[in-house]
Amino acid sequence: MTAETAPANPPPHRDARWQDIAVVLGARAGERARVAVSAIRPLAWILIGIAIGCWVVGQVAGWWEFTVAAVVIALTVTLCALFLIGRTAYDVTLDLARTRVVVGDRAVGALTLANRGSRAILPSRVVLPVGTGRGEFGIRRLAPGEESEELFAIPTHKRGVVKVGPVSVVRGDPLGLFERAHQRDEPVDLFVHPRTVLFDGQSLGFLRDLEGLPATDLSRDDVSFHALLEYQPGDDLRHVHWRSTARTGTMMVRQYEETRRSHFVIGLSRSSVDYSTAEELELAISVAGSIGLRALRDSQRVDVRVQGRDLPAGTAKRLLDSLSAVEPSKPREGGVASLAGIISATIPLASVVVLVCGSNVSPEELRVACARLPFGARALVVVADGTASAPALRRVGEADVITIGALEHLPPAMNRVLA
Repeated sequence: MTAETAPANPPPHRDARWQDIAVVLGARAGERARVAVSAIRPLAWILIGIAIGCWVVGQVAGWWEFTVAAVVIALTVTLCALFLIGRTAYDVTLDLARTRVVVGDRAVGALTLANRGSRAILPSRVVLPVGTGRGEFGIRRLAPGEESEELFAIPTHKRGVVKVGPVSVVRGDPLGLFERAHQRDEPVDLFVHPRTVLFDGQSLGFLRDLEGLPATDLSRDDVSFHALLEYQPGDDLRHVHWRSTARTGTMMVRQYEETRRSHFVIGLSRSSVDYSTAEELELAISVAGSIGLRALRDSQRVDVRVQGRDLPAGTAKRLLDSLSAVEPSKPREGGVASLAGIISATIPLASVVVLVCGSNVSPEELRVACARLPFGARALVVVADGTASAPALRRVGEADVITIGALEHLPPAMNRVLA
């Protein structure tokens, strides 16, 4: 085909390239339009509608008063929109003195805004979300190189994980018609730990374990040698000490000290059906945290289970962080009896299981729950009952059941159990 007869249309790939460019430009324009529309407050939309209505009435009916009103409103809205011009290029630093506090303690922080640019920044507002609420700070005009620091305190009346931030710098006009916000920092998690109490006493339950420590109980088969004994029918011939047997003429076997390690499991019921009030659930969480801290202090392996999941509890900090995020579960996830069954299925070699529940659990349900626990495990149940004026101790099957009405009741009750 010669040049004279070549088609005048451009190649297809050139059209596709222009289409891609148009799509990119359209997306950017749409994003800019969404940002611009998001800066318009409801009052501004109302004034814009009134201005349009007055202009139409003035032009159609010939009433110049409506036309003047439309012009005045339009000029007012335009002047207010000019306050959005400019940048709020703050360097924002959010600093919490402590990211972990106990419920009831004050959490103090500081918000520092610095102008690192070469131009002054006009006065603006800074919004700091704290959980479901938010705090607002008025920032004065900052000259180049100038800083402004705002101190704040976060109330911690309730246990939980509070998200602080992200910090938003807000530019707006005096009439509140327009508002533009820029996020300048990443949020910080504030862990509000449950209250706990320390108590002393003897450790609970052990398992024989190669990594354990020698105990006073003697065993025919373990790893810590104790003494030589005469052979008894049924003793394992692998433990015969042949040198002593040859010297004494009597068959001698080795005796060992049991080495043990406690596998401590805490089953915390978070079912709302098990508790009569929200305060009982908070008491139960505090009890689980106090017992878990004691077990960790004894260098025991600690597992914490709630309905639906297990909680990280390798260290005291991880345990309390996990308990801070515990929320009531739905009734379909079951109560303390279902939780006991899950513990038995997932941790069959547990040596000690502590179940923590509320006052709505009947003795029959406690008996069923204790029957479902791993075979051979020592069982302890702590019932959080807000109406109990003093700690009480009883037996349900093979389990010790403690009923307490306040966290301060836990140490004397545990001392009675460990005695």
